[in-house]
Amino acid sequence: MQRRHLLLGGAAAGVGAIAAAGVQLASSAPSSAPAAALDDDGARGAETVPFHGARQAGVGTAAQAHGVFVALDLKAGTSRARVRSLLRLLTQDAARLTQGRPALADTEAELAVRPARLTVTFGFGPGLFRIAAPAQAPAWLRALPAFGIDRLRPEFSDGDLLLQICADDPLTLAHAQRMLLKDSRSFATVRWVQQGFRRAYGTEQSGTTMRNLFGQVDGTSNPAPGTEGFETVVYGDERIRPWVKDGTSLVLRRISMNLDTWDELDRSGREESVGRKLANGAPLTGTEEHDEPDFTALNQVGFPVIADFSHLRRARPDDPSQRIFRRAFNYDAPPAGAGVSESGLLFASFQADVDRQFVPIQKRLDELDLLNQWTTPIGSAVFAVPPGCAPDGFVGEGLFGE
Repeated sequence: MQRRHLLLGGAAAGVGAIAAAGVQLASSAPSSAPAAALDDDGARGAETVPFHGARQAGVGTAAQAHGVFVALDLKAGTSRARVRSLLRLLTQDAARLTQGRPALADTEAELAVRPARLTVTFGFGPGLFRIAAPAQAPAWLRALPAFGIDRLRPEFSDGDLLLQICADDPLTLAHAQRMLLKDSRSFATVRWVQQGFRRAYGTEQSGTTMRNLFGQVDGTSNPAPGTEGFETVVYGDERIRPWVKDGTSLVLRRISMNLDTWDELDRSGREESVGRKLANGAPLTGTEEHDEPDFTALNQVGFPVIADFSHLRRARPDDPSQRIFRRAFNYDAPPAGAGVSESGLLFASFQADVDRQFVPIQKRLDELDLLNQWTTPIGSAVFAVPPGCAPDGFVGEGLFGE
């Protein structure tokens, strides 16, 4: 074939593709996506999590295998009306994608039909409130106090709008992220993207506490969703009131874990640093993971079995109101230099009031926690998580008097 024919043939094919895409985008029924004529016998990809409701999904939802946190900065000169339009558009597409339906202008609709428990959770930063509703911004919505252990980097910190996107399938997750960023590009720019993972869906029984890359169980003390303790910690009570009914807060900390020097510790040293047994996460004074730790117990030479400098002791408050709900993900980036790993934890913490619940715990960890020898916070961001919405509404509508 002559080169001219190849070029002309490629151009014709390109025109045909553009025309076909135009027809799809112009169609009023993007749900002309592949019908769900799928063999779901034993398949997990068809599972959905409801999007609409008084509260947003992705907080009390059982954590998925994969998560991505995307922070956006609103473009200079963005008006209040434009913020409203952005939130409505994102809500519409998030609602569709989480139920296995393509986004409104989805050119890869086949990728939407397996939601795999996809959730999209919105968080609002100080910049969004300044434009949309300055008077409604909670008092704690600001950067955390400066901690001595922090080595924060701007490429992992702050942001005007957060999208927490989670699913049990990485392809579903990547597609949802792309669709929502396409919605946002006329209104905002991407500040950072942080990706994380847990064990693959089905690897362990549902409800098993995750393990971080130190090999330790992570989240044993979490209040269980659906319990009174969870309601109090995440959505407040008469003592610690939420910033808005059915709203909460999210603190995201990117914590670098020095696995290369952690490898130098023997097994007993690792357990004493954390205060828990590696085998099953039980406190050093117990036998099962959820046994209550005994901080008064002494060893044969009179020292506490669970040391005062252990992570368990420093993270466990004496004041029961100083509790959080952690929904963390591991991350593993390409190593730099001579190191073997560049890994860590995306520590996502939900609580009704950041100042009264999260900050006191972090101060204690900053002062003494032995794990500080191997962990370094390199990113930090605080967001207000608004309530959910009805099918005819959008997330954040309360900021606009709706």
